[in-house]
Amino acid sequence: MSRVILPQALTAESFAPFGDVLEAAGEPDKIINQGLCGRFHDRARLDFTDGRAGISIFNAERRALPLTLDMVERHPLGSQAFVPMNAAPFLVIVAADAGGVPARPQAFVTAPGQAINFHKNTWHGVLTPLSEPGLFAVIDRIGEGANLEEHWFETPFVVGE
Repeated sequence: MSRVILPQALTAESFAPFGDVLEAAGEPDKIINQGLCGRFHDRARLDFTDGRAGISIFNAERRALPLTLDMVERHPLGSQAFVPMNAAPFLVIVAADAGGVPARPQAFVTAPGQAINFHKNTWHGVLTPLSEPGLFAVIDRIGEGANLEEHWFETPFVVGE
């Protein structure tokens, strides 16, 4: 089995098993603010076992392809949304669950203006901006308890171009 993963363009359909794609696509759900703003309503399923939603700011270092993928993580107690604070693409790595461990990972590259929300308990790679600044607003669960599980691959994958 090849250990090389080729990223594909991020679409709502291809990402649906793992989470939500947040983007202003199609017609807005409603027009607000005296007719000057289109609202694309309720685009992410925020889901927390307990605690509350919080917004944090992450400033991640730029990464380049090819990229060694040796670890993925998941958050069993809450979803996690990443909203870039610039229009640059970023890399999103996910994997289906296979009996408590991640299946073969998949990789996506966002288009400018796209953000993502990982569903609760979804295996995913770490935040991976492909340009600087790697500044993101992150909406996730704030609360007590262990909300992080990591899986280290015995043999790393390579995410290529």
